[in-house]
Amino acid sequence: MLTTDFSFNLPEDLIAQEPSAQRGASRLLVLDRATGTTTHGMVADITSFVSPGTVMVFNDSKVRRARLYATGAGGGRIEVLLLRREGPCLWAALTTRMAKMTPGKRLALPDGLEAEIVEARPDERLLRFSAEPDDDYLERNGRLPLPPYIRRADAEADADRYQTVYARERGSSAAPTAGLHFTGGILSGLAAAGVELRFVTLHVGLGTFLPVRVDSIEDHHMHYEEYSVPADTASAVNRARREGRPVLAVGTTSVRTLESAWTEEGLASGPGSTDIFIYPGYRFKVVDAMFTNFHTPESTLLMLVSAFSGRERILGAYEEAKRERYRFFSYGDAMLIR
Repeated sequence: MLTTDFSFNLPEDLIAQEPSAQRGASRLLVLDRATGTTTHGMVADITSFVSPGTVMVFNDSKVRRARLYATGAGGGRIEVLLLRREGPCLWAALTTRMAKMTPGKRLALPDGLEAEIVEARPDERLLRFSAEPDDDYLERNGRLPLPPYIRRADAEADADRYQTVYARERGSSAAPTAGLHFTGGILSGLAAAGVELRFVTLHVGLGTFLPVRVDSIEDHHMHYEEYSVPADTASAVNRARREGRPVLAVGTTSVRTLESAWTEEGLASGPGSTDIFIYPGYRFKVVDAMFTNFHTPESTLLMLVSAFSGRERILGAYEEAKRERYRFFSYGDAMLIR
């Protein structure tokens, strides 16, 4: 399939630049993937769209303040986005001016920290720091990594709203944004309605947000991301599968974790890494329903939801969302596909 098969036009004013006034106050488009029919509602009313007995799986990874600003040898400002730690003081990262970030280049960062480019990789750079940029350092000097289509600097409010209420372990370089809609009250309401809430951890990195730069999607290379499935989550999902109860994944990262951890014996618990690329033609093994945001054109995320319910059906739902003035992308409205 061609990457352009997943293109659509979007008015810029539908790209959400701010979160909703209150968490959980976003709109919800419910898509029946069997019939293509749609229903319009609110995220706050999601319990009316999820049947009792459903196992609902959330990604509890926490976003780190992964964006740093450095100064190059010539005095220009370089933006550094930390992706993952690969060893003592060694981090894979994205930078601005990537073509010029060749091995041996040195960067000066806040608090006297220095970094040297030690390896140039196709989509990232490996940096060696003079001291570890640990969580304390990043809390003092880092900025939240808002995506580039949010055309403003991060604000203090983003420290709360660009983080899920159940975030647990730092490690993501972008938020698992489907989860941003949920409040403690919504989660309690789901549990009271008989929905079983479980969690996985996938630290969001290049595998999730790297653009597709090839003409044929089969030629796209996914990067590995680390995940972990707790034993209680594996047990709950396996029990639901045996009993014929649905599994609802919140966000594409939860989908990719569940599908990656599936084995012939069922969902396996424990840590792992995945470079799974889900696009039309993929046969889902675990996930029966999906709660997700509206995704960017030609992205692997749009390809994943198209694999789940059909490309034409998804693009048709997106056109309806545009007509109804839904808000798109990370801080936008949501879809429930079932």
